[in-house]
Amino acid sequence: MPILYTFRRCPYAMRARMALAVAGLRHQVREVSLKAKPAEMLAVSPKATVPVVVLPNGQVIEESRDIMRYALEHNDPEHWLDGWGPQTEALVDRNDGPFKVYLDQYKYPQRYEVPMETARELGLEILMDLEGRLAEAAFLARQSPSMVDICLFPFIRQFAAVDPDWFHKVPVNRLRAWLAHFTEGALFSQIMTKFPVWESSQVPVYGGDPVIISPMD
Repeated sequence: MPILYTFRRCPYAMRARMALAVAGLRHQVREVSLKAKPAEMLAVSPKATVPVVVLPNGQVIEESRDIMRYALEHNDPEHWLDGWGPQTEALVDRNDGPFKVYLDQYKYPQRYEVPMETARELGLEILMDLEGRLAEAAFLARQSPSMVDICLFPFIRQFAAVDPDWFHKVPVNRLRAWLAHFTEGALFSQIMTKFPVWESSQVPVYGGDPVIISPMD
């Protein structure tokens, strides 16, 4: 079965695990330490970032969005791929590009010359745009979750967690409710299961068991 190299707190890995879980695609989970990445992962993916999926035929999928599409093209019970196109992909490009930069500058100000407040305000501009989009529908592309929501929410979650008091004061009520929908759902709880750091000698652990989706999910 497929092998997934992952890191529990990585937002890119979270989106991949969400898709694998909702698809019910059984896979072997290999939790890695970012400070001591396993040689087995580096041998198949020299770029050395997670997530990485190794298929039974040896094919390697190194990008989170590609992993999501692989899983959902096998089984998409929630129809997350419906409506995926240039507009939704542009939202993900902005998230993975400028917003990720602002998130890192805001979260780790000691690493950057940009003031923390500046990074936060730049990130807020994007959050306000998402807030406006949620005035038109409950989710970013329609009235139910789709791939674009799953791609974005792990990053919004991190941004909100830097200063929760600030996040609860800014005028993004719809976005807060949108975020809670995912972070308080059964599917997210499942994919955030803690696994020990993988070693080649350990008994394999598996993911992809079917999850019961609650009405909120």
